[in-house]
Amino acid sequence: MKKVLLIVSMMLFVVNLSASELSNAYKKEYTFLKAQKSELQSRFIKEESDQKEEIAKAGEKLNALQEKLIKVSDALSIAQEKLENLSKKASEVAENGDITSTVTMQAIAALQEYGVAIDESNRSNNVEKLTMAFDKAAKLYDTLSSVRVEKGKFYLPSGKPVEADIVKVGNIAAYGLAKEAAGALAPAGEGKYKLWNSKDASDDAKALHSNSKLESLDIFMYENLDKEVEFKKEKTVGDTVRAGGVIGYIILALGALGMLLIVFRVMLLSKSGSNVEKLTATVVENMKQGGVPAAQEAIKGYKGSTARVLKATLRNITRDREHIEDIVTENILNESSAIDRFGAFVLVIAAVAPLLGLLGTVTGMISTFDIITEHGTGDPKLLSGGISEALVTTMLGLVVAIPLLLLGNLLSGWAQKIKDSMEQSALHVINVFEKTRREN
Repeated sequence: MKKVLLIVSMMLFVVNLSASELSNAYKKEYTFLKAQKSELQSRFIKEESDQKEEIAKAGEKLNALQEKLIKVSDALSIAQEKLENLSKKASEVAENGDITSTVTMQAIAALQEYGVAIDESNRSNNVEKLTMAFDKAAKLYDTLSSVRVEKGKFYLPSGKPVEADIVKVGNIAAYGLAKEAAGALAPAGEGKYKLWNSKDASDDAKALHSNSKLESLDIFMYENLDKEVEFKKEKTVGDTVRAGGVIGYIILALGALGMLLIVFRVMLLSKSGSNVEKLTATVVENMKQGGVPAAQEAIKGYKGSTARVLKATLRNITRDREHIEDIVTENILNESSAIDRFGAFVLVIAAVAPLLGLLGTVTGMISTFDIITEHGTGDPKLLSGGISEALVTTMLGLVVAIPLLLLGNLLSGWAQKIKDSMEQSALHVINVFEKTRREN
């Protein structure tokens, strides 16, 4: 028991000793930490102060740099604008140089066509060349705008070349004076002249050669001498018909036939319609005086459609009305074939003529395309034959069809009027007969 108490007391002593040492250790540590805290706080305050100063200095530097950046940006914009202007001026200068070179070459080429050459060996730039070209052009203009006499030759209408004095009026006309002939000249191709087919130009040529003043000129103006000028000939009806080819002749033949039938038809209708009123009056007058036998005797010697219809009416006039009207209609129908003779054929020709014209148009265009396939489109003269056939046949078809159609319809109306007159006359005779019979 004493041992236990001893042990417990010893343990309590050790515990008391350890707690005291631990408390001292904590106090030392706390004092050290507190000192460090104070030191850190002072360092933090100092650092914060230093940072504020640095931030303020950095802000001032930033503002200064921003102002400098703005100035540099403005200077850069101005420099870029100047650079763009310089680039534009450089491109304009280059473009002007190209234009000047082009104009110079064009001027030299244009002057060479008139035999004017420019010496380029002593010319260092295009401006000098262009200046010389303008000088040469001014002298050439003075020459070409004047009336001048040169030795040369031209071709007569027969094709014979003759030596002559060529009076040139600027560069647009010329006159020739030779022993064989004199007059205005026209281009013959390849820079040559031929005599123009004008009778009044010889006096003008002589007057210009002697520097006489004229109030008017019989002149042939041309653009250049490279291409020959074909003189326009007056086109006759025969030329037009020949241009239509075979189909054109066929259309004209049908037109002539149609007009001949029109003439025959006019003569026939004139004969058929001329005595309708006269025959009707004769029949009515004799019927009133001597009856039906007297009327038949009165028209016995008459011939023609109207006379035949009236004779048939008088032969059957004693029958009932319906029957006799049928007889009159039948006889008029029988006479219609003679009255309408050639009428349908004329209208057929009028309908066929434009179709033949269309056929000629198709064949002409086929011919034109064949020529294009073989020779191309370089020479319009090669195409003129097919085009002429295409257009002329259409024209001839319309020229034939229009009058035939018009006259054919007019004559058809005339024929119908004659038939109506015949029917009216027959009915009038029937009415007079019935009235006379009622009165008696």
